[in-house]
Amino acid sequence: MSSDATSADLERMLRLALAPIEPPETLKTRVETTLLKLTDAAADELEGWELSAMRDPRNWVRPAAAVVVGASAGTALVVLRVRQQQRRRAAQSRNPLDLAQRTLRAAAGEARKLARRD
Repeated sequence: MSSDATSADLERMLRLALAPIEPPETLKTRVETTLLKLTDAAADELEGWELSAMRDPRNWVRPAAAVVVGASAGTALVVLRVRQQQRRRAAQSRNPLDLAQRTLRAAAGEARKLARRD
């Protein structure tokens, strides 16, 4: 076998191995549901927290954890939702700058939806 044929075969195998795979719809739904539950739980934790408890630093752990978990889950949820519509936005865009603007508008819209939910 010549080196060109070996190289082409290797390239073909790599292309097949590294081809993007769409996750099943059930996985997307489970991840989104889990992120929503985490966001809601963090919001509930912060709602129940009393400002008078701030005097004692030992009471800061739960609210701080709730902020971190809520912000992380909320950000992941926005990214997940924006990413799901990326192909449609790319097809509608005229150039990379237009795509970036559309993506930022979509992210801001998803963040507003999530904020209004709470």
